[in-house]
Amino acid sequence: MDDEEFILYVQTSDAPERQYSPLVLAQTAKAMDIDAKVYYLGMGLKMLRPGVAEEIKIGTFPTLKEKLDKTMEMGIQIWVCEASKQMLGWENVELMEGVKIVGAGTLNDLALDASATMWF
Repeated sequence: MDDEEFILYVQTSDAPERQYSPLVLAQTAKAMDIDAKVYYLGMGLKMLRPGVAEEIKIGTFPTLKEKLDKTMEMGIQIWVCEASKQMLGWENVELMEGVKIVGAGTLNDLALDASATMWF
């Protein structure tokens, strides 16, 4: 895809307690001057529906929506798997603003190009 070095964080779960780690790690990487990318697939897409992330708040962390917004404000792209949308039967579903819907092959390209990958 490109020659930049980056860490790829892949979110596959819709479990609320598993939502923060990839975003915290991506933001930390960015603060360390390491490029980061976040890719959502499978059940993870459920967190990106309008209204869902606003309802998730664990411990003293901000809401998941605030974490997602901050991640994108930092220039970290959030990618969403089109095939996962189809798997969930979401042909015309609305997702939160700012995410980029891409084909399944994009994940393969990102994984091949990443310096490291982490899955959640």
